[in-house]
Amino acid sequence: MATKTAIVFAGGGSLGAVQVGMLRALVEANVRFDVVVGASVGAINGAYFAARPDLEGVEALASFWCGLRKTDIFPLSWLDTCRGLIKGRGFLLQPAALNRLLGQALPIHRIEDATLPLHIVTTDLLSGAKTVPSSGELRQALLASAAIPLVFPCVKIADQFLIDGSVASNTPISTAVALGATNVVVVPTGVSCALPQPPRGLIA
Repeated sequence: MATKTAIVFAGGGSLGAVQVGMLRALVEANVRFDVVVGASVGAINGAYFAARPDLEGVEALASFWCGLRKTDIFPLSWLDTCRGLIKGRGFLLQPAALNRLLGQALPIHRIEDATLPLHIVTTDLLSGAKTVPSSGELRQALLASAAIPLVFPCVKIADQFLIDGSVASNTPISTAVALGATNVVVVPTGVSCALPQPPRGLIA
């Protein structure tokens, strides 16, 4: 039976930066992949790798991460947040900054244009079920997969309202297996740092 190797990128917010080093080691070891699956920040890293699955692409992804600032993704505006709360808006931040960043960084525009088959894990807001766009506009799918509840708004694609893929499957190994993978390589994000006390306040 022919083998099919999938690389699965887990979600994990800013901890997605650590995936780049692991990816570099895998590429340098000449590990070959047949399919790419990612959720949340892992979908962003996975999309970039699927488009440029070589060492030059990994180095470009590393440069992207090294140049990031918190305001590039989370440009917190107290005025906008307060206005949203008054209007009963269900999220804190507009996704305009992340949308602009993705538009500048992504080397392709559609999912099916990737060099390696790419599958982006999202969550259906109404049913809670995992939804996996494998074609269509890449930036919209990534915005959906990274739409952290309460932080960013859901993204409507076709007739579905989609949110962060990590809600349904933070490490979507089952998706890779359903796609026919016989070997699965997981690129994790680890765990968040230990806290000395419980977080205080909504932003924390």
